Amino acid sequence: MMEALAMGGYGGYVWSSFGLTLIVVIICVVQVKRRHQQVFSDIKTRLRAMETDQ
Repeated sequence: MMEALAMGGYGGYVWSSFGLTLIVVIICVVQVKRRHQQVFSDIKTRLRAMETDQ
């Protein structure tokens, strides 16, 4: 098992690359969700403003 994780001496590089990639993907997903909520909230606000103007 340890030999498989060591990956011929390159395990540190490989696993740190996987870890960094996972962190970046998680950050991207969180940013997209936050931006979606902001845009959705902005649309709601604009719709309410248009309804009260009429």
